[in-house]
Amino acid sequence: MTAGLETGAAPGRDWLGALRRYFAFAAIAHLFWEFAHLPLYTIWLTGTPGELVFAAVHCTGGDILITLSTIMLSLCVFGSADWPRIRWHRVLGGVVIFGVAYTIFSEWLNTELREAWAYREMMPVIPVIDAGLSPILQWIVIPVVGYCWATGVRPWRRDYVEVAHG
Repeated sequence: MTAGLETGAAPGRDWLGALRRYFAFAAIAHLFWEFAHLPLYTIWLTGTPGELVFAAVHCTGGDILITLSTIMLSLCVFGSADWPRIRWHRVLGGVVIFGVAYTIFSEWLNTELREAWAYREMMPVIPVIDAGLSPILQWIVIPVVGYCWATGVRPWRRDYVEVAHG
């Protein structure tokens, strides 16, 4: 068995299981994140409890679509037939880059152009891009943690990195 793949499947053949685990993790994690960072938006002060729940669930639905899009795009561009055993680092990098890029665009579109939502003063905003720190971190933390858990990738383990780059 290749280091880092602890599922019992043949190396490079558990791609479907990895995708299922990744989607399940991401859906649950995004739902929690959406509820957790609601106080950073003005809806926290103006919305009813029903509106807050709707906003979090609605945004989670969007997060799930973004999750599906970013992993599939990254697999098409950077993946291989033996994913997740090989090229895992390229696919993960693509997922994070595509997710963060879309988030920067979406935050700009919805806070500046459409004014669909607004940050409260307590939301840390990244200078130059004027995007909230919480949504940017959401699209770094959740994909990295979910991807590592779902695929068995352990980039901090020297033996795994050597085998994966082999």
